[in-house]
Amino acid sequence: MLIPLYYKVKELSLHHTKTKNMTISLLIVEDDLTYSTMLKTWLKKKGFEAETASTSARAKKLLSSRSFDLILSDLRLPDQDGLSLLSWLRKQSDQTPFIIMTSYAEIQNAVLAMKEGATDYIQKPIQPDELLKKIKESTGNKNEDNLSSNACTQQNTQNFLEGESEAAHQLYNYVNLVAPTQMSVLINGASGTGKEYVAHRIHQLSKRADKPFIAIDCGSIPKDLAASEFFGHIKGSFTGALSDKTGAFEEANGGTLFLDEIGNLSYEIQIQLLRAIQERHIRKIGSTKEIEVDVRLVCATNENLKDAIAKGNFREDLFHRINEFTLRMPSLKERPEDILLFANFFLDQANRELGKNLIGFDLQASQTLQNYPWPGNLRQLKNIVKRATLLARGEFITLDEIKDELSETVEENSHASIAPKSMKLHDEETEKRCILNALQQTNNNKTKAAVLLKIDRKTLYNKLKQYNIPH
Repeated sequence: MLIPLYYKVKELSLHHTKTKNMTISLLIVEDDLTYSTMLKTWLKKKGFEAETASTSARAKKLLSSRSFDLILSDLRLPDQDGLSLLSWLRKQSDQTPFIIMTSYAEIQNAVLAMKEGATDYIQKPIQPDELLKKIKESTGNKNEDNLSSNACTQQNTQNFLEGESEAAHQLYNYVNLVAPTQMSVLINGASGTGKEYVAHRIHQLSKRADKPFIAIDCGSIPKDLAASEFFGHIKGSFTGALSDKTGAFEEANGGTLFLDEIGNLSYEIQIQLLRAIQERHIRKIGSTKEIEVDVRLVCATNENLKDAIAKGNFREDLFHRINEFTLRMPSLKERPEDILLFANFFLDQANRELGKNLIGFDLQASQTLQNYPWPGNLRQLKNIVKRATLLARGEFITLDEIKDELSETVEENSHASIAPKSMKLHDEETEKRCILNALQQTNNNKTKAAVLLKIDRKTLYNKLKQYNIPH
C-alpha cells in the first residue's frame, strides 16, 4: 500500500538537479493500477516527469520509443518479472538506472537483481524519503535547481488532461489525424465526456488555429432565435432586434464553428444550416445581402442521430454533411486507468480556485473513485472533487468527503472492493479453475483478476504459487 508515501509527502522536498529547464523522467512499471497512479501523481507533484506501464511488454514498447532517466519496476509483473525486463534492457546496452520494488519476502530476489545490473532496490510499502534519496543517488543528483518551478509550471499551464488509457490514446490518435484536414467532424459521446475540449483540440491542431473558434450550445438556443444566433440580424428586422447582430457563422469566418448538441436543432433550422454549409453563404435576418463564409464545422451530440433520422427528427442530408469523420468519446468508466489521473488533476484545479493545499486522496477514497461507474463522466468527477476539496479538513480527501455524492449501491460495491471477501469455492480444483478463468478474462492482469475474484492481490499471488500457476 502507498499510504506511508502519501502521509509523509508534505514533510519532504527534493531539489532538482539536471540541466536548466529539464526534469528527471521516470518509468514506473507496476501492474497494480491504484498503486502506480498514486505513485505517478505524487512524483509529478514533486516535479518529476513520470510514465507508467502495467506490463513488461508495454514497458519495452515505451523504452524502444524514448529514453528515461530512471526505471522503477515491481519485481512481479503479469507477463514477465522485473528481472526479465532488466535483463532485456541490459542486452540492449541500455544502462538506464533501474530500481526494483519488492516486498520483504522477496529480498533475496532483489539481491539477485542487483547482481544482474539493477542500480538499487526499495522495499514496499515505499517510504517517500527513502525513495527520493534513491532516485537522487541513482540519477546522480540530476535536476537540482528546477524541480519546484517545473512542478508549478506544469500545474499552472495545463488546462486539460487527455489521459493515458488505451481508449484515450486511440481517441487522440484520431484527433491528430483528422485535425489538419478540412473534414467536418461529428463527436459522439455522453454528456460530460469532454466533447468541447476535443473540438478545441481539433481547432488548435488545424491550419485554422490562428482564426476564431466559436462554440454554440444548440440545446440552449430558443427556437425562434436560432436563425439569429447562426446568421445574425439587422436592426429592426423583428421585434426585439434593437441593434445589428453578427451571427456565429460570420464570427467564425476563417476558423472553426463548434455546434454542441446539434440534435436539438429544429427541422426548420436544420434546413437553413444545410444551405449555409452547402453554399458557403449566409444572409442576416432582414438583409438582402449575402455574406461569403469559410468555416470548418465540428459538431457534437449525445444522441444517436441515425435513430433521429429514422424517426424523422433529423435530416439525413445534413447528417452526411456534418459527419465526414466521426469521433466516439469513451465514457469515464471505459477508461478506468484515467480516473485517478483526472481526480488529481481536478484536485490541483480546486486547490488553486479555493485557496487550499490538499495533497491527494487516501487509499479508500482512491479505490472508491475507481469503482464508481461515473454516469456523469468527467463533469461529475470534477464537481465531486471540488466539493470534497472544500469539505476536507485534513491534508487528504477521504471517503467521508465523497461518499454522500455517490449512490448507496455503488458505495456498497466500493466497500466490497476495499475489503475483499474470500472466494466462496467448494474445493481446490474449483478454486484453481476460477483463478485461471479470471486471469484469462483480464488478460493476465493480476490486479483486475483479484478484484474479479474478490480477493486481494497478495492472496492471489499466494494462490498462484500454491497451484503452480505461472506468474
